[in-house]
Amino acid sequence: MDHELRPLPKVDNEVTHEIEKGSMTEVKEEALPRHLKARHLSMITIGGTIGTGLFLASGNSIAQAGPGGALVSYGLVGVMVYFLMTSLGEMATYMPVSGSFNTYGSRFVDPAFGFALGWNYWYVWTTTIAVELSASSVIVSYWLPHVPSFIWSLIILVIIMGLNCISVKGYGESEYWFSMIKVVTVIIFVIIGCLVAGGVLGGHKYGFSNFTVGAAPFVDGFGGVISVFLVAGFSFQGSEMVGVTAGESSNPEKNIPKAVRQIFWRILLFYILAIFVIGLLIPYNDPSLMEASENDPNAVAQSPFTLCFKLAGLGPAPDIMNAVILTTILSAGNSGVYAASRTLWVLANEKKAPRFLRKVTKNGIPINALLFTCLFSSLTFLSSLFGDKVVYNWLLSSSGVAGFVAWFGIAFNHWRFRRAFLAQGKSLSELPYRAKLYPFGPILACVFCVLVIFGQAYFIVIQKPFKWTNLVANYIGVVGFFILFFGYKIVHKTKLVPLKECDFSRLNI
Repeated sequence: MDHELRPLPKVDNEVTHEIEKGSMTEVKEEALPRHLKARHLSMITIGGTIGTGLFLASGNSIAQAGPGGALVSYGLVGVMVYFLMTSLGEMATYMPVSGSFNTYGSRFVDPAFGFALGWNYWYVWTTTIAVELSASSVIVSYWLPHVPSFIWSLIILVIIMGLNCISVKGYGESEYWFSMIKVVTVIIFVIIGCLVAGGVLGGHKYGFSNFTVGAAPFVDGFGGVISVFLVAGFSFQGSEMVGVTAGESSNPEKNIPKAVRQIFWRILLFYILAIFVIGLLIPYNDPSLMEASENDPNAVAQSPFTLCFKLAGLGPAPDIMNAVILTTILSAGNSGVYAASRTLWVLANEKKAPRFLRKVTKNGIPINALLFTCLFSSLTFLSSLFGDKVVYNWLLSSSGVAGFVAWFGIAFNHWRFRRAFLAQGKSLSELPYRAKLYPFGPILACVFCVLVIFGQAYFIVIQKPFKWTNLVANYIGVVGFFILFFGYKIVHKTKLVPLKECDFSRLNI
C-alpha cells in the first residue's frame, strides 16, 4: 500500500468516449488542452476548498456545536476527505480525464450511476456558486447594509464569467494568485489570533475562557457534533477538484499525487487551526455569528475572521479582512464555474447532456457549458426576495448534502475500480499511484457519507418548530440523484458492469 510513482504512458489527446446503453464507442472530438502545471493544480484545489465554508460558515458551526464540537466535526470530516482524495488520486493518475467522476461511475459501476453522479456534481457546484454569490452580499453589507443584495451578486457573477472565458492557462494563473491570497490570509489570521488570545494584542487575554462559557465547548453534545457535519462537508468541498483538473493537467502522473499529499496539511492548517483560533476569541453565543443572528434579527452577521481582527484593534484591519474575504468568494466561485462547466461538457460528450454544450472555443473553453452553468447559478438573485441569511443557509444545506452524494460516488467508484483492476489480472505495480489502506479507506468514506446524508433528516424532524423548507433544501439533490439514476437505467436498460468487463483504456475525455 505505498505511494510510489511510476511512469504513465502517453495517451491520445484527440479521442473521447461516448457511453451509450452500457457500451463504449470511440468518437473523435476536440479535447480540452493540457495547460495546467503542478502549481496551478494545487492552488486550484485550494481555491475550490477555501471559501465561505471557512470564512463565513465556520461561525455558524461554532454557534451550533461550540468550539470543541466544531473542531471534532471538522477533524472527522477531514480524515474522511483524506481517504477520499487518495482514492481519487489512484484513479485520476491512471485515467486522467476532465470531469472524471461520472466517467469512472459509467465504466466501473453502471452508466446510469455515472449519469446521475455527473449531473449531481454539476448541481453541487452550481448551488455552491449560488452560495458564494449570496455570501458576497452578506460580506458587502458590512459596509453598505442598505444596498440591494442582488447588485453585488450580479457584479461578482459577471467577473467570474469573465475570468472563466479566458484561456485555461490564464484561468489557472488567476486562480493561483487568488488562492495565494487565501493562504497568506489564513496564516496571518492564525498568528494574529494567537497573539490576541494571549493578550499580546487587543489589551485583553482570552486564553481558553470561551471554551468554558455557557454550554461550551460541546454545545448539544454529540448531537451538536453531528449537526455540523454538513457544514464541515460543504467547507471541504473542492478538495476533489484534483479529479476535475486531471484532464487538463500537463503531467497528471506527477502533479495529481503531489496535490493529494498536500491535502492533510491543508486541512490541518486552514481549517483546524483557524477554527481553534476563532473558538478562542469568539464565544459560541456571540450575536454576530450567522446562527446567532437568526435568533436576533437586530444583529448583523459578520465573518468570524473580521470579528477577530476587530478584537486585535489593528485599525483598518477588519475592512481589509472583509475585502480579502470578498476576494476569496470570487475565487471559490471562479473554481466552481470551472468545475461545473467541465463536468457538463463531459456529460455532453457522453450524450448525457444536450449536444450544444459540447462547443469549445479556440482557447479551449467549453463556452456553452459555462454560460448554462452561470445562468442556473444566477437564480441566487432570489435571495433579495427572501432574505440573505435564509437563502444562504438553504443553498448551503442543499449543496452540502449533494456534495456528500458526490463523495460517496467517488469512494464507491474506487472500491469497484480496484476490484475490477485485480479481477482482470492486472498488477498493482501498473498503478502510478496507490491509495493507502484499501479497502478500509473507500469503505469508511462510503459509510460516513451515508450516515451524514440520512442522519440530517433526524435533526430536521426533531427541530422545534419543524420546518418543511429545511427538509426540502437538504434532500432535493438526493431525490434528484435517484430520479436521474433510475430514469436513465429504465430508459437505456443499463446493468451493473461486470468486474471483468470494466473499461480501463486510458483515453482522454
